[in-house]
Amino acid sequence: MGRRIDLSGAEIRGDPAEDGGPPIFLPRQPAASPLLALDIGGTLIKLVYTASCGGEAELRFAKFERRRLDECFEFVRAEGLLGCNGTKTGSSKENMILKATGGGAYKFGDDFREKLGVSLDKLDEMDSVVSGANFLLQNVPGAAFTHMNGKRNSVDISPDNLFPYLLVNIGSGVSILKVNGNRKFERVTGTHIGGGTMFGLAKLLTGCKSYDEFLQLSQKGDNFVLDLIVKDICGELVCQKQGLSTSTLASSFGKVITSMKKLTDYRSEDLASTLLSAFTYNIAQISFLVASLLGLRRVFFGGSYIRGHKSTMENISYALDFWSQSQNQAVFLQHEGYLGALGALMSYGGPRDENLTLEDSQEKLNFGFLPLPKENTQESAAPPADVTSADEHNDSNIFPYLLVNIGSGVSMIEVIGKGKFERIIGSHLGGGTILGLARLLTGCSSYEEFLDLSQRGNNLAVDLTVGDIYGEHGYPKIGLPASTTAASFGKVNSSKLSDYKVEDLAAALLNSFTYNIGQVFSPDIGAIRCHS
Repeated sequence: MGRRIDLSGAEIRGDPAEDGGPPIFLPRQPAASPLLALDIGGTLIKLVYTASCGGEAELRFAKFERRRLDECFEFVRAEGLLGCNGTKTGSSKENMILKATGGGAYKFGDDFREKLGVSLDKLDEMDSVVSGANFLLQNVPGAAFTHMNGKRNSVDISPDNLFPYLLVNIGSGVSILKVNGNRKFERVTGTHIGGGTMFGLAKLLTGCKSYDEFLQLSQKGDNFVLDLIVKDICGELVCQKQGLSTSTLASSFGKVITSMKKLTDYRSEDLASTLLSAFTYNIAQISFLVASLLGLRRVFFGGSYIRGHKSTMENISYALDFWSQSQNQAVFLQHEGYLGALGALMSYGGPRDENLTLEDSQEKLNFGFLPLPKENTQESAAPPADVTSADEHNDSNIFPYLLVNIGSGVSMIEVIGKGKFERIIGSHLGGGTILGLARLLTGCSSYEEFLDLSQRGNNLAVDLTVGDIYGEHGYPKIGLPASTTAASFGKVNSSKLSDYKVEDLAAALLNSFTYNIGQVFSPDIGAIRCHS
């Protein structure tokens, strides 16, 4: 069985708001040789390990960019984390086993064996994330908190009244899970527009070198310089008559369409602020829709792209409160970026998963990433069975229906009859966003030119795929080939816009936002009534 971690009495010592989060003190854990677990994701490697401090044990945290794998290896050696870590299957270091999760555990297993002389016990990624979240919520007082209107407030969670809840994990992409208990969960959906998308576009638009630099820029910017609001479209008088807030966001990057400015004419700070609001609002909206469909009130947010950043948490909190009409509240987790690594660490001393392969796991999960469209075959082009021909339509059989209108923003309208309709929901990520970003990234002067560019491009030149995370075989256990998009613009490494073909950028833009519209405005959303 190996060593088991004693979690009883765990507590956070130090300022919970400090960068990276303070250590977690384990008063009943023997201060013996260290234990180390890793979460090797699409862009970051997260480490959680036990250490001795004044004769007492504590959990510590560290992270590295995945492209700097050698720096991670050097840190592990320098900290002495290979001492008697983990489990041994024999007497030599070559038989030492480290617990690891994330796609990189499969892709870089040979590197760990060659450079550190250890094997990786590969644990299911979603299972580890849920285990890490449950550990924090059930064992660490003060691990959950809200952040709204500039105030951070601790949330008391009763372990007896925790389940079920929705867990939104924001990594390179986003995974949304319904957690029903310990090791009891289902991955409901996900989106390819996540932290990898924000950072990739931020590099291209602002030239920033790190995600933390991007967040710092966003703090000093004003998104209304580039965003189109309702007042810009219909004027203040019409807003008053229709009861609309004049400051409601209508189209992210929508003002760029009518502006004569080039990318270099905009401040990096304003570009960063616009990116952050655009995508955090979108994540919050999808989270609200899923929570509504599942009837869940508790929504927890985790993942390495939150990083305790105030504006990120403020945006998510405001948007979730707005869409749910204050019925849902965004709750964040201390050490939110280390959930997978925490869950992997908790598995020491427990039953082993016998080194999972990509084909085998305890449960089959629906990852919700976007596979490439199937070839246009005669079978796929066949109309649904209930579609009637044009001459068969009449007033009695066309109503009700859903109309998704894609303008600068997007509106979903339920049409009940002639002159009878209701706007159900809308999105700020629409045609205005696509063309606004296209003008900044490609210099195109019209939507037709943008569409022409996209036809000649390859989105996989800049999009992060499942293959980039898990290796050349992709993730066959859930039917995802290596070419499946996991994070739009997640493969962007260079901050030089000239390093990328405008055709590829256009293709990635078109795929990213049209897929998002298809997800947000699926027919199931028609059952939801909300204001916008």
